[in-house]
Amino acid sequence: MDIPVTDFLSGLFAIVLLDLVLAGDNAIVIALAARNLPPHLQKKAIFWGTFGAVAVRVALTGIVVYLLKLPGLMLAGGLLLLPIAWKLLKHDEHDPDITPASGFWAALRTIVVADALMGMDNVLAIAGAAKGHMLLVVLGLLISIPLVVWGSTLILKLINRFPAVIYIGAAAIAWTAARMITHDHLVSPWFDARPWAPWTLDALLVLAVCGGGWLWQRRSVARTA
Repeated sequence: MDIPVTDFLSGLFAIVLLDLVLAGDNAIVIALAARNLPPHLQKKAIFWGTFGAVAVRVALTGIVVYLLKLPGLMLAGGLLLLPIAWKLLKHDEHDPDITPASGFWAALRTIVVADALMGMDNVLAIAGAAKGHMLLVVLGLLISIPLVVWGSTLILKLINRFPAVIYIGAAAIAWTAARMITHDHLVSPWFDARPWAPWTLDALLVLAVCGGGWLWQRRSVARTA
């Protein structure tokens, strides 16, 4: 293994956390696509749909991991993650236009395709957290996606009851964005020459995203009142 154990475990934890926080919509898609099937086919469609979704997600993430090695793309990817973190804190409601499938194969296709289309934020975040290590990507997805599928109701209740979970997820995304920016080949020499700079950027982005989201939430509640 060419990565320290502590970095490997922290990266794995970050990937699982990111996928759990970001994948709520994907769990909803799976439930909607399979809800009209008979009970015995529902479980089958969910299992194989999840299997297909994992395979597609790993392939897409592998492509993104490769692309992020090109100069400038890690920097761009980090910047693209920031609005994803902000959107998460704004509690935007997603209403995926998913028609319940009438057959097993239609449900399977809907789950895999919808997951691929809706999961690009997950792919980008996970690719950034993995720092080029595909083993981390595969393990993280294998752990987190089944948890999302079979524990989606519990996860959503946990998030609704403890809003801090959302802030932890947003902080993880902001931290990942900062790591991606500082590791990009175009700017990494500048950060390497200033050991304090990466940590400063970590703190600034996390505080900006989480603090800004908290202030926005307070103003929103005040306007409603």
